[in-house]
Amino acid sequence: MENTEPLAPREEEADVHFEPVIKLTEQIDTKTHEEDEQVLFKMRAKLFRFDAASSEWKERGTGDVRLLAHKETKKVRLVMRRDKTLKVCANHSISADMRLQPNIGSDRSWVWKVAADYSETPPTSETLAIRFANSENAHEFKKEFEAAQKTNVALSGGAPAEASLVEEKKDEAEKEKVDEEEKKDETKDEKKEEEK
Repeated sequence: MENTEPLAPREEEADVHFEPVIKLTEQIDTKTHEEDEQVLFKMRAKLFRFDAASSEWKERGTGDVRLLAHKETKKVRLVMRRDKTLKVCANHSISADMRLQPNIGSDRSWVWKVAADYSETPPTSETLAIRFANSENAHEFKKEFEAAQKTNVALSGGAPAEASLVEEKKDEAEKEKVDEEEKKDETKDEKKEEEK
């Protein structure tokens, strides 16, 4: 069927151009100082801080917790940024006096005290708690956290960090061998009991 109306509306092409009201200057590269560091550990978690005034835990944020080793000094620090806003919610060096303690009532969270957390200005002493999705992730975090402590202690004590890491890897390999042997012995014992 043909369009019989002589004055049928036609689509018009609009070539509209607007000038910006505000002229933007050149982009400035922001430096987070995380570019000079290597990521040793990264996992999603939720961070809390203990508020002594109200005697309750306050949520600091949810995001990726990372252990970062400086490429030159090899010192390891913990950094956590909130999702979406990327605001720093934890930033502190891992020292020998920090003790990861299990949070009461949960096998997937840890509590520790920090002498100086630099996520806020000025640096403050905090009691922090971190909760992971499951207990396996929590135990992996603890293992990496303690390895970072050993690295920082070795660096401050003058011993080469690489040597302590090599020794630690050897210890882990020996523990795994012992665990495998124990599992084999357990399966043998179970088979003997089943045969009886």
